[in-house]
Amino acid sequence: MKYSDFPQAVVKENVKYSVKEITNVIKRYGPRESGNDNCYATQKHLKKEMDTFCDETGFEEYQMAPKAFLFFTKVVSLLSILAFAVTLLLVYLGVFEGVGKNDFFVPNIIVGACAAISACIAFLQLGVYADFCDIFYKKKPAHNFYAVRKPKGEVKKRLIISGHVDAAYEWRHLLYSKKVHLMFPLMGLTICGVIVSIVVAVLAVIASCTDMGGFGNFMVNWGFYLHIIMVLGMCTLFYFVDFSTISPGANDNLTGTYAAVCAIRMLDMAGVELENTEIVAMVTDGEEAGLKGTKAWAKAHKDEYENEGVETAAICVDTLCDLEYLNVYSRDMNSLVKNDADLSNLVIEAGKEAGYEDMKLGSVFMGASDAAAFSKAGIKATALAAMDPAPADYYHNRRDSADRLNPEAIEAGYKVLLSTILKFDEE
Repeated sequence: MKYSDFPQAVVKENVKYSVKEITNVIKRYGPRESGNDNCYATQKHLKKEMDTFCDETGFEEYQMAPKAFLFFTKVVSLLSILAFAVTLLLVYLGVFEGVGKNDFFVPNIIVGACAAISACIAFLQLGVYADFCDIFYKKKPAHNFYAVRKPKGEVKKRLIISGHVDAAYEWRHLLYSKKVHLMFPLMGLTICGVIVSIVVAVLAVIASCTDMGGFGNFMVNWGFYLHIIMVLGMCTLFYFVDFSTISPGANDNLTGTYAAVCAIRMLDMAGVELENTEIVAMVTDGEEAGLKGTKAWAKAHKDEYENEGVETAAICVDTLCDLEYLNVYSRDMNSLVKNDADLSNLVIEAGKEAGYEDMKLGSVFMGASDAAAFSKAGIKATALAAMDPAPADYYHNRRDSADRLNPEAIEAGYKVLLSTILKFDEE
């Protein structure tokens, strides 16, 4: 079937269904912290619905530590603040007297080292999603839910439509940014403070060992106080994540969850059977904890996808709200990971056929989508999203409630997905 022949009334009905269901899920199941019972209950709710129009449904369990991904922000900020405060106190108590050229020689090394360690941990956790801190946390079971619709002919291709059911811990920088955007200035202060501390520590040590003139004297005697910039930045980092409050996650990412559900539901309602493409709706848990669910799925299915002879690709849908930013993301994970170019361009072309001529290839320059986990595992993937990259004022905070849903953006996402599925099967 061509997309132009698909009954649009089915799309509109599914948009209404999604808005109703998202509202219901938020009210009925409560906060969906990564790996908690509410996520699993929501997935069970979806299974009950999808059992009626899918050939197979099920769960895959894996282990994860929900707070491991972001709790390092508390640890490194507290460590750095204490390093400055304690060493400064010890200086005035005379503990470091006679060590090095002056009393600040050792304190500069200690504070600079703490700043460097903080930077390394932040890069591993947030830069490349390396799960470095997971070894320090007790893991708990979490689940990925999947539903499969077989084609009428031989299975020659597989298209996974993925969305994550878990919601984020609240980011205070964004919660208090309703009128003035505080996210980037405050994060910038933290990053600049860390860089300043590392540079100050290195220069102070060098100046203690060599003659650098007046500048060297300043660094030796007064440079330590420049670490205050780092301390201020670390204070904002300490309060960055509120682990006691979970975003409702209406847009991020119940819209993606129901995109996966309705991708199959719409085909069923319209009576469309694909020729040779197996459609898999995958609803993961743990995206907000560092892409944990998709990493587990990709690891479990990598050999199957590579060796069974069925071409497999994944489209990860994450937030359908801001229609003017409806784009396909060909670069991911802070722009460090490249998603599949051919698949990304296919979605762009399919979007044009669905009437969305302005879609562009974009880059996830801050954070990552589940597509990055697929791509790093060697599985073809791309991401589809419609969210203001500023970021949006509802992103990762309590404003992401059902009343912020945008049916027009959801409809656009569904049309692009439908067009992509039909085009993928045809080509």
